[in-house]
Amino acid sequence: MLHKELKLAMLLLLSVMASAASAHIGQGDMAGGFKTGFLHPISGLDHVIAMVAVGLWGAQLGRPAIWVLPVTFPLVMTIGGVMGVLGVPLHGIEVGIAMSALVLGGMISFAVRPPLWIAGLIVAGFAICHGFAHGAELPSSANPLTFAIGFVLATGLLHACGIVLGLLYKWRAGQYALRMGGLAIALGGAYFLNLAMTG
Repeated sequence: MLHKELKLAMLLLLSVMASAASAHIGQGDMAGGFKTGFLHPISGLDHVIAMVAVGLWGAQLGRPAIWVLPVTFPLVMTIGGVMGVLGVPLHGIEVGIAMSALVLGGMISFAVRPPLWIAGLIVAGFAICHGFAHGAELPSSANPLTFAIGFVLATGLLHACGIVLGLLYKWRAGQYALRMGGLAIALGGAYFLNLAMTG
């Protein structure tokens, strides 16, 4: 049942991103679109640590957050992506991206366990920022469908990395390692926040 829900969510995400992007972006090289889309989420450390943090926090919170948060992020990120493609004015995106790592890292480090709906809202809010940034930077030469496939695959892999690492939480030593990892993510977020505020 869980496997079917995840497949459905990913298919929905692909179709929404592809249709929205194709309405605004010209066709380009198929392979280049996939490669560009795949590399885009992993090209910035601020994005990487936040996306891994979503998986880490979900694993730390346990079921159902272990799959709800990593599914919520890309689904809501699509909304932000469409907003970025459409050029909707949205300010403070870089600050929001930096804050995502700072806040999510802090949640992991202090083992904060809010109700699932609050955790989902936190993740969704930051997903808008990440999606907007990627949508606004969508290359006009990239094929929108292959770009979306590559982008979603890379995002899913980053979440999966966080989930796998987060499973260490089952052991006492793993709990300590996970909380230290959260602290490192939060410090990274603070660094990027400083850059965003002063840059």
